[in-house]
Amino acid sequence: MKLPNYIDLAIIGAGVQALTFTTHLLQKSAKHYNKFLVFDPSQTWMSQWQQQFAAQQIPYLRSPAVHHPDPNPHQLRTFAEHRHSELFPPYDRPGTKLFNDFCDEVIRRWKLADKVYPAKVVRVLPIERASGSRFQLVLNTGETIVARRVVLATGSGKVQLPNWVESITSDYPSDKLCHSQQVNLKQHKLTGERILIVGGGLTSGHLAKGAMNLGATVILMTRKQLQSKTFDADPGWLGPKYLKDFHAETDWHERYKQIQQARNGGSMTPEMMLKLNRASYEGKLKIDECCQVRDAQWQDNLWQVRCLDANRHQFNRIWLATGTRFNVKEHPLLQGVLETYPTEIVNGLPVLDEHLRLPKSNFFIMGGLAALRIGPVARNIGGGKMACQRIVPAIVKPSLAIE
Repeated sequence: MKLPNYIDLAIIGAGVQALTFTTHLLQKSAKHYNKFLVFDPSQTWMSQWQQQFAAQQIPYLRSPAVHHPDPNPHQLRTFAEHRHSELFPPYDRPGTKLFNDFCDEVIRRWKLADKVYPAKVVRVLPIERASGSRFQLVLNTGETIVARRVVLATGSGKVQLPNWVESITSDYPSDKLCHSQQVNLKQHKLTGERILIVGGGLTSGHLAKGAMNLGATVILMTRKQLQSKTFDADPGWLGPKYLKDFHAETDWHERYKQIQQARNGGSMTPEMMLKLNRASYEGKLKIDECCQVRDAQWQDNLWQVRCLDANRHQFNRIWLATGTRFNVKEHPLLQGVLETYPTEIVNGLPVLDEHLRLPKSNFFIMGGLAALRIGPVARNIGGGKMACQRIVPAIVKPSLAIE
């Protein structure tokens, strides 16, 4: 594919939210088909998503069958007509393979396979012109392209590491201490190893299960007691039940507080809790709740770990399922953009306009960074749909456009 000099709309990222946005845009306006390009170094849709699910051996999604990238909520169930065994109770949660196959079908049906340009956007430079603002995208290939509008849909979370990791003074092999995003269960033989997994969210559950299947003994250490929840935020956050009051709240700090309370750190699904409790009963797993690491040093080929309760432990490896945090100031692509379009920022989250634009700009943001407008589910598939309802009108309706 030859890169044009100019495009009406550049979409950065080719994950599930970008795919959702693209289908919703085309549903509202087929004539936009030739007006946009998607930029992702992998050259394919959903590649990071699929790698992550495969690496952590996640059997099915946490969200119900109505949440997927197609504008028709019933499309996935229709697609699964002869594959009912791949929809899991409660709420028909789709199996990973079913979901991936469905996304492939969505890409084929909307003719999106050729829309991903295989390059990483490394810088976005706003260009102010008398005729209206534009953005220059600088790619890792050295190429550049000018876009009238940009939708940032990269996930945008930054890996979060506990403070004690920074105070490790000893050198250690890089595969012995990893964030969950770097763990690939398919690449490990763990027989006889003791592994410390830090974190109380569903990811830590998947990693614990995977490590036990590979012959390891696991200690799962969580800062607070494990919580059992079907979804990571109550389904009321997808509709008026909670959003009515949330949208009526004019204090952005108050909204931020509500987002934190709704997500409340990580949680396990009830069936994952059941599996972990069974493994704990069988002695393959120890769950250490309300416990934190004080410090860790790599010595004699083992991690020597001291906890805040003064207990000491030894481990072969440590996996940190400590999640990601969202901070617009730390996003590498947003530095120049924020200088040109000053934006109020609350605890790292930008106060976007109601169409998810940085104020007075044609720069749109989806995902976790849009949470002050969308609410606690901003980073989820359902939150992606809610973002589309705000962004798409601003792109297809001239009356809502900013020149």
